[in-house]
Amino acid sequence: MSHRNRGLRRVAAVASISSLVAGCGVFSSDASGDDAPIVVGTTSAPSSLDPAASWDGSWELFRNIYQTLLSYPAGATAPQPDAARACSFTDASNQTYRCELRPGLTFSNGDPLDAQAVKHSIDRIKRIDVNGGPAGLLGSLDRVQAPSAREVVFHLNKPDATFPFVLATPALSLVDPGDYPADALREGDSVVGSGPYTLRAYRDGERAELVRNDHYQGFAERRNAAVTIRYFKDSAGMVKALRDREIQVTYRGLAADDVIALQSSAAEEKDLQLVEGAGAEISYLVFNPKDPWAGRKPVRRAIAQVIDRTTLAHTVYQDTVEPLYSMVPKGLTGHTTGFFDTFGDPSADRARRILTAAGITAPVPLTLWYTSDRYGSETAAEFAEIRRQLEKSGLFTVTLKSRPWKAYVEGYQKGAYPVFGRGWSPDFPDAENFIAPFVGEQNALGTPYDVPEITGDLLPRSRRESDRARVEREFERAQRILVDDARLLPLWQGKQYVAVDADISGAERALDPSTIMTMWQLSRKTSW
Repeated sequence: MSHRNRGLRRVAAVASISSLVAGCGVFSSDASGDDAPIVVGTTSAPSSLDPAASWDGSWELFRNIYQTLLSYPAGATAPQPDAARACSFTDASNQTYRCELRPGLTFSNGDPLDAQAVKHSIDRIKRIDVNGGPAGLLGSLDRVQAPSAREVVFHLNKPDATFPFVLATPALSLVDPGDYPADALREGDSVVGSGPYTLRAYRDGERAELVRNDHYQGFAERRNAAVTIRYFKDSAGMVKALRDREIQVTYRGLAADDVIALQSSAAEEKDLQLVEGAGAEISYLVFNPKDPWAGRKPVRRAIAQVIDRTTLAHTVYQDTVEPLYSMVPKGLTGHTTGFFDTFGDPSADRARRILTAAGITAPVPLTLWYTSDRYGSETAAEFAEIRRQLEKSGLFTVTLKSRPWKAYVEGYQKGAYPVFGRGWSPDFPDAENFIAPFVGEQNALGTPYDVPEITGDLLPRSRRESDRARVEREFERAQRILVDDARLLPLWQGKQYVAVDADISGAERALDPSTIMTMWQLSRKTSW
């Protein structure tokens, strides 16, 4: 834990965290002396409680109530065994991956967690195949075998050195075959998992009450007895609850105004601290190829030529985010500035020439969609600024529309939006995870994107290489293709801000390499 007179720093694959607080030193215990739940606030509510349905922020809950074969202990940047005792490739071509389970594993209800349960958990993801769901992560998986009660073997249809990272994502959470149907999603608001916590109570969009799972076997050392997660509609309500001591920690969703206010006041408020982390969350626009206007490359490239990311970052987000010019964020091998290299500074004149060359001379009508309750309180202002920039060019007329997250997801999965905004936090800290999920017939956007050179050559080539520092050339080429198509338009790269009551420690350890909060790291301080 931090000392208030010193900066806090935690180095990981994509994040370093530093404390913004000053004051006297503190010491934290390894376990909480108070069984009362630590209450954490976030604006990111789950869209589903079934891992087979979700490739989104629901993982923030899943990481704490379900278990995966591999995961990330504090400080780890590569997957380590969790439900598994050991895992490894058994061949030189990275096509056969074997895991041995810990002995005596059970789910929270006492049912055995054996190799057949692992096979069931993963097979059902592919069988149910939710549109825009996590089946898109399993493109390299051919079949799963369970030769014995504690042995699981994954046979891949092509070399894939990133497969251990996939197994460590909450998408591959292990579920009880007796409670989760093989061919349908589980209904209801209860959960049977094997993670550090069980879900004692859940109210959709309101709260999740987590209590210690006495059946858990894994690496997590729980420093508290219980955590309650409260879901807020906006940052203002969340910060008010923090100041009123209704919650002790804010996780995701602090608005820029609130971050600035907390930064300026944290040193004066002895009961509050703010932790800042350089994260890998990105924001981007998606263009629907079936729309008569967004489906035309000259229109997309003209939009790319007009968008002013610096103004977005400064005016809307008050520099709490950074302009982003590729789908792969800073800090990862393969990051480039491809959109800036190609389009340079924003220019309405150059955009007009792009459209004129394509025979488009009248203003282009566009409808831009965003979610009203997912990515933070500035989202509406961000899209208003995008509309202002596009219409100021004289080249576009823009209509803005929004929906709450659950309805929003249904809409983009059905291809209902011409242009829509999405955010992305990494499944795992590798450039692959900022390209592969968005391309191919089946992807996380529900909008097919056929890019044969990427899906048939560059990604397969990169997956043969276990040393991820040696795949830079493949990812740079993939990004040049994405820039040319402009089907995906990166806007900004975010930072992580966590506001914490001064009585709570562990926030600096609680973010894993995919910036998911591991609630078991939080504890109450017992001495000053």
